Amino acid sequence: MAGIVFEGVQRVFHQNGRDFVALQDINLQVQDREFVAIVGPSGCGKTTCMRMAAGLEHPTGGQVSVGSEVVRRPGPDRAVVFQQFALFPWKTVWDNIEFGLKSIAVPPAERKRRIEQYIELMGLGGYEHAYPHQLSGGMQQRVAIARAYVLDPQVLLMDEPFGALDAQTRVVMQEELVRLARKNPRTVLFITHAVEEAVYLADRIVVMSRRPGTIREVIDVKTIREREDWDQHKRIEDVMDLPSFVHLRTHVWKLLRDQLGDDVH
Repeated sequence: MAGIVFEGVQRVFHQNGRDFVALQDINLQVQDREFVAIVGPSGCGKTTCMRMAAGLEHPTGGQVSVGSEVVRRPGPDRAVVFQQFALFPWKTVWDNIEFGLKSIAVPPAERKRRIEQYIELMGLGGYEHAYPHQLSGGMQQRVAIARAYVLDPQVLLMDEPFGALDAQTRVVMQEELVRLARKNPRTVLFITHAVEEAVYLADRIVVMSRRPGTIREVIDVKTIREREDWDQHKRIEDVMDLPSFVHLRTHVWKLLRDQLGDDVH
């Protein structure tokens, strides 16, 4: 397993003959098997951070490392789950999950074992031969998550994976992800606009500033969650009623609202 390290990361984009700084002096360590959520105003560079960790973009300054290796390109040690499910519409659930395993030459017997394991874990039993258009949005995202986990990646990168879902399905998927993260932990970098989602899911929350994006504060959730034993509650709504949850949510919201400053007065 491996963590993610951002060291003095800067990202400058060139548009319409001008340079603008999207990210500036990002220093962050995501520990091995830690779940870190990034929140911040639109355009602050949250997704750019994830894409650099995935090797889909490169920093203009500084570096991003996974484990002891500087990230230079995508690799099998990292799996990405996007907001839009990005499933192959002409492939079944089984074939979608199997695709990545074939690409890294996992033997057939091992492919079968892994696929069956994650079909069971993600509640996809009975849908193995269904096509994406035959599934609800929540079921499609379960397939996308299974497809990522089945590769046994060291790092899971999730870019607003529940953003396209309706409110009820989103809650179910949040509960499913918590269950999966506890049972089969991975190093996770999770991008979201939803404050409650970040507080419910993450071990730590990174709050970013407006562009140029910088890290304004890093908030420890895990210590409070474990001290107050949030996991004894089966439903997300029960956790959200806890005073400790409300306090954390309010604190994050205040940090984000302060970013709007002059825009709301």
